[in-house]
Amino acid sequence: MSHNENPFDASPAGHPPIGATVLGYPRIGPRRELKRALERYWAGRSTEDELHATGRRLRERTWLELRDAGLDSVPGNTFSYYDQVLDTAVLFDAVPERFRAAGLSELDTYFAMARGVAGVPPLELTKWFDTNYHHLVPELAEHTRFALVGDKPVAEYRQAAALGVRTRPVLLGPVSFLLLAKPSPAARPGFTPLDLLEPLLACYGELLARLRAAGASWVQLDEPALVADRSPAEIAAVRTAYAWLSGRTERPALLVAGYYGELGEALDPLARTGIEALGVDLVAGRAGLNRLVATPALRDKTLVAGVVDGRNVWRTDLDAALATCATLFGTAGAVAVSTSCPLLHVPYDVTVESTMDARLRSWLAFARQKVDEVVLLGRALRHGPDRVAGELAEVRATRQDRAGAPGLRDDRVRARLAALRPEDARRGPYPRRAAAQRAALRLPALPTTTIGSFPQTDAVRRARAALRAGQLDPAGYRERMRAEITRVVRLQEEIGLDVLVHGEPERNDMVQYFAERLAGFATTELGWVQSYGSRCVRPPILFGDVSRPAPMTVSWAGFAQSLTPRPVKGMLTGPVTILAWSFVRDDQPLATTARQVALAIRDEVRDLEAAGIRVVQVDEPALRELLPPRKRHRRDYLDWAVTAFRLATSGVADSTQIHTHMCYSEFGDVLDAIDGIDADVTSVEAARSGMAVLADLASAGFARQVGPGVYDIHSPRVPDVAEIAELLRAAVRAVPGERLWVNPDCGLKTRSYDQVEPALRNLVAAAGQVRADLAR
Repeated sequence: MSHNENPFDASPAGHPPIGATVLGYPRIGPRRELKRALERYWAGRSTEDELHATGRRLRERTWLELRDAGLDSVPGNTFSYYDQVLDTAVLFDAVPERFRAAGLSELDTYFAMARGVAGVPPLELTKWFDTNYHHLVPELAEHTRFALVGDKPVAEYRQAAALGVRTRPVLLGPVSFLLLAKPSPAARPGFTPLDLLEPLLACYGELLARLRAAGASWVQLDEPALVADRSPAEIAAVRTAYAWLSGRTERPALLVAGYYGELGEALDPLARTGIEALGVDLVAGRAGLNRLVATPALRDKTLVAGVVDGRNVWRTDLDAALATCATLFGTAGAVAVSTSCPLLHVPYDVTVESTMDARLRSWLAFARQKVDEVVLLGRALRHGPDRVAGELAEVRATRQDRAGAPGLRDDRVRARLAALRPEDARRGPYPRRAAAQRAALRLPALPTTTIGSFPQTDAVRRARAALRAGQLDPAGYRERMRAEITRVVRLQEEIGLDVLVHGEPERNDMVQYFAERLAGFATTELGWVQSYGSRCVRPPILFGDVSRPAPMTVSWAGFAQSLTPRPVKGMLTGPVTILAWSFVRDDQPLATTARQVALAIRDEVRDLEAAGIRVVQVDEPALRELLPPRKRHRRDYLDWAVTAFRLATSGVADSTQIHTHMCYSEFGDVLDAIDGIDADVTSVEAARSGMAVLADLASAGFARQVGPGVYDIHSPRVPDVAEIAELLRAAVRAVPGERLWVNPDCGLKTRSYDQVEPALRNLVAAAGQVRADLAR
């Protein structure tokens, strides 16, 4: 390690200092160019070469932008056509046999693993730690034979080098890759993916040698799985992996990055290996700062301090960030500065938000502005804060302006919170409610329904765009939406569904729609963030106290119910999910903000009931998502999350049936909370996992109704009647038939009608078959 007087410019011998950097950058394109290119390719309207040309342009734009912004080290290999976990599986040939046998091209095999093809179900999709990003779950078995068959990291390094940009290739670390995988159906009992660590390390070693030969000075290995509680065997795997990798002679310098929390028990084993740098999250993992300072093994390493929040959009307190970095100067041989995690979770650039309130915009930093914050911190650490005093003073003044701005506090909302009583978050006993609902709804066994949204046609999108542009007046828009609702209701009646939905044609997004109608929120024009594949969302910005000025959904649901004698569900998004899928204010506890949102949703639930809606679904797909990675922090979160849901849903009669929906998460850690929210019916994703969640619910003593998804809507394939019936029969073996509902895994908005109609017809037919089985 160089003994430069300033630890910011120190580095491992023979390697350039990391300095100011970010751990990753958005990859969908500032205007969702990748989304459009992917969907054109999937629809057969463009070629593989055209898709690759779009990818090449997006990568080059990112590298040049980051270099020109002043970063000392530019991350590479952060681009993906779908998902970085899938990329890693394909890179090392972890391709299940069913995809090899499909006879597809290399690229189409990759997409088949993500989306499935006719007769071939895709890999499982689940949440990436506690974020709204989703990753594919690799399937491994003892007979999996890893081999370095791809060259994506090397090819992208060379592509950047040809532009004059020496990147730091980013790889998913071997331990996290294995911990994120699951045993395949063919794996022997007792097999765990970590059993494959040794052969996987050999492939990583080969890849590191190739990157070194191509000219890479540094490689970043992401190990976010290490910020969760880990067993002694898993910590031993960390020690083994990085002792082995750092012991290779033909390799670049290694930066291991752990983010979304503190490294905890993984810190010391990592520090004692020969890696050259360690990236730590000092936003979500700030509680681990004292442990860092007390770790002597860091004295010969570069510590990459993640002091700029990579997950939220508020401007950084640069004075506090500099103080944190200064604390580390005596801890590590060198200190670099970075974002807390990759910038995958924030939009590109706040300066393009031309319609946003200018004062609010001045408080925000999207990805491009976070790069500028990191560069400014780097200048302050390299040359001293006095050299950037003017810039620091401007940030300080902006943060003070936000703290004192009018409109952030609503005394009426706060008084309402203060007046809450424990009974406001309780309903009557479930058996009494169930009897009242049976009498009111008169549903058959295995009632069929959908989760809420139906496909949004081009005509619907054009109408919404025309309304925004002033080319269609509100009355004309309402008539077009009513016509679409009528069509969707009639279609459901003809298919034979038992509980209907209005299809949500008026909604752009399940969170943004409500944010546009609640006080305390702002929305963006181009603030897109990738959720998975080509799916992008625009998280709203929750900046002040939340209230509901007027009903938000009642007129649409009431109109749909007027068209049919069958029950129509009122469709709402729950308070936890609204928080999880927004950029939330950071100046008060999340629990307080959650209760404010819950009261607004409570008002809507009661108005739906008053309008004659007998079934209300309050979706909480993010309940598991926000679960802290460390178990010691989970009880507090689950307490306020459960209370918020119950507060939102406990103001109605026993005869009003409350549903909730959860999807694409590992539910084992929140089974008590799923029980605790006390919904009458809980629908959950289950198709890709083969109904695995039902056994967990049964073992936990879950005694209310459940709707396990039998149709995977995140794949374009249409399941046949036999496939759905098989899943339903598996469900009946785990849960008594009188407590089962039949529904897709999630909303149908992202699918097309030529996929949805046959799938729903098959779903109703399968339900009829199993219903007949139960009757016999």
